[in-house]
Amino acid sequence: MLFVETTGPGFMSDLFEAKMPDIQLGVHTLRSHGTKVARFHMHDWIILILLAIIDGCLNIIEPYHRFVGKDMMTDLRYPLKSNTVPFWAVPLIAIVLPFAIIIGIYFKRRNVYDLHNAILGLLFSVLITGVITDAIKDAVGRPRPDFFWRCFPDGNDIYNNVTTEVICHGEKGVIKEGHKSFPSGHSSWIVGTEDFYHPCAGSFAGLGFLAWYLAGKIQAFDHRGHVAKLCIVFLPLLCASLVAISRVDDYWHHWQDVFAGGFLGLVVSSFCYLQFFPPPYDLDSWLPHASLHAMSDTGNEVQLQSTTNSLQSRPSVIDTVYVASEGQNGIHMRDTSAILNSMEAGWRH
Repeated sequence: MLFVETTGPGFMSDLFEAKMPDIQLGVHTLRSHGTKVARFHMHDWIILILLAIIDGCLNIIEPYHRFVGKDMMTDLRYPLKSNTVPFWAVPLIAIVLPFAIIIGIYFKRRNVYDLHNAILGLLFSVLITGVITDAIKDAVGRPRPDFFWRCFPDGNDIYNNVTTEVICHGEKGVIKEGHKSFPSGHSSWIVGTEDFYHPCAGSFAGLGFLAWYLAGKIQAFDHRGHVAKLCIVFLPLLCASLVAISRVDDYWHHWQDVFAGGFLGLVVSSFCYLQFFPPPYDLDSWLPHASLHAMSDTGNEVQLQSTTNSLQSRPSVIDTVYVASEGQNGIHMRDTSAILNSMEAGWRH
């Protein structure tokens, strides 16, 4: 008896790998994962819209008008100056600049999870900071250092004869903003007027997030002692600090306002970054949490698909059997499956 074994098509596994889409090769692009990621985070984008609406309402309502007496005006008599950093420049520095860097990194690494989560974290950082800052502004109502000239633009100060409280006769909108000194902050979508210019907390929220993001991407804390990486990380923070200092120089804020606003922006940006990314000292700090989970799931899918493919391409074994019968030779082809063997054994009996 002679057995001849033949195998199925051996090129099936190579063909599977050649036609394997990006989703199974660990490449997460806008084309392969963009819709999936957007749908998964749909509720987060809805929350962002709600935060924007809330902050807009907080800027419309009238802040608390704290008592300002005649004896207090000595410390609130600083000149009313224009902004050193134009109001339109803060969104460019704190939002557009991080956006550009995030998009540039996406085109280099083609990771839609990194792109989406970085943008989402940046917007959450700015908007949450804006809501908290404006809520505190409206509740505290601290007068700005230049409140005297907001209240008495012509220099003629008038006070209540009994309480010595100021009786302002300046422009209503200017006086309203004069009660929003603490803490210093910025809302990214406020438009058009210097009265709504609060850049300190927003600068630290946006540029603070960028500092975290860069620290993770360049792995600044990889225990190799590259000081140049720290310089890159501190550069956004230096820029935010200079913007904050300009608010004190322009007499729009007290130093306590700037300190509190900057601290608030840094805290919120830290929480928002760590919500989407590992700490910068982590070995996988250059990838977002979602990307790590996706790679794990993709690995399981590829392993399952490979197992299925190997089972489908299992070699079929065909025996050629030469049977010696009475006076003649016969050639029979039979499959060696267990079921057919048992059936054949029954026929022989």
